[in-house]
Amino acid sequence: MMDSPCRNLCALDRNRAACTGCGRTIDEIVHWRSMTDAARAAVMKRVKDFQPPDRPSPFPPPGRQIRP
Repeated sequence: MMDSPCRNLCALDRNRAACTGCGRTIDEIVHWRSMTDAARAAVMKRVKDFQPPDRPSPFPPPGRQIRP
């Protein structure tokens, strides 16, 4: 089986139509294992240059504390 383009940065876009981590649509994610090799190759080609948006870290930088 072909590798998945998943980067473990899973989050849906505002329209809940695609993953902002890998660029796949919800249908592509849900049906990945049952897709043909040709269909997976087409998705891999489409998302190969996809760059997730920069996201601020949920953790404070070292030496800083979050006060309640």
